[in-house]
Amino acid sequence: MALASAGAALALVVTAANPAAAIDTNQEGTHNGYFFSFWTDTQGSVSMDLGSGGSYSTRWSNTNNFVAGKGWNPGTNNRVVNYSSSYNPSGNSYLTLYGWTRSPLIEYYVVEAWGSWRPPGATSMGTVTSDGGTYDIYRTQRVQQPSIDGIQTFYQYWSVRTSKKTSGTITFQNHVNAWAQKGMNLGNHYYQIMATEGYQSSGSSSVTVSSGSGNNNPSTTPTATSSPSTSQPPVSGSCSASLRVVNTWGGGYQADVTVTAGSGGLNGWRTTLPSGVTVTQVWNGTLSGNTVSNVSWNGNLGAGQSTSYGFVGSGSPPSASSITCG
Repeated sequence: MALASAGAALALVVTAANPAAAIDTNQEGTHNGYFFSFWTDTQGSVSMDLGSGGSYSTRWSNTNNFVAGKGWNPGTNNRVVNYSSSYNPSGNSYLTLYGWTRSPLIEYYVVEAWGSWRPPGATSMGTVTSDGGTYDIYRTQRVQQPSIDGIQTFYQYWSVRTSKKTSGTITFQNHVNAWAQKGMNLGNHYYQIMATEGYQSSGSSSVTVSSGSGNNNPSTTPTATSSPSTSQPPVSGSCSASLRVVNTWGGGYQADVTVTAGSGGLNGWRTTLPSGVTVTQVWNGTLSGNTVSNVSWNGNLGAGQSTSYGFVGSGSPPSASSITCG
């Protein structure tokens, strides 16, 4: 599952000129010429030390969720980010360029390294090659979850390296361009930080970030040529759907749903989840109420062909046969 948003209820804004004591309460501000942000839903289990310039370190132990980092406010599309780190996660964690935009409200990640699980558990929409590495591109949806503007439903954009890297360069414009080719457009930037994020894990990191110069000639390999659709599509043809629970944890689960076209094929599909199912995140589908429909690149299926989408739900998972398609 994707880690929880770090945008909820920042409690304090501070400005500091000198090295600071460990931060362990939610706040954002400036320090030695860099913006910083610290957020957690498990105060007392994680802390952040602000170092000189763009440096910081974190330590966390059995923390449910946190995001911390240094960078800039506002962010920009054309920033080139140099970073170096000592990154030592035990469990689920990311080392990532991380930020938000408004209009539209978007949470974005360029993930350079991770812990025990490679995010975000969705199907890649294609790749972008930048700064000597290849990244898979994803779009996921968060449903009524914390954001920089309170509880909202919003999309997350992802570029995730196919192999881990803990020091290097991120030419962010390359990712912005690749996302835009798929209809994934950013809005007006809020902050942009080189972040450490942890979910139900422990670990430590020491990170230094700065602006630099990099490769501005990306290579993109899309797997679909049309843009994501956020409206309910027309449905033509019969179909069936089956649900498979991928993972469960206290209070939640991850599931995959396979949609299979009938003998006449499909021109758009729509599945209905059982009453009472609460979805917090969906990928490769568009959520509206308790229905999930196709996005533009997976709606047309020949006879007997299948596609799939995934979602994260809270509570107990529904039975495999409780989802309908039509």
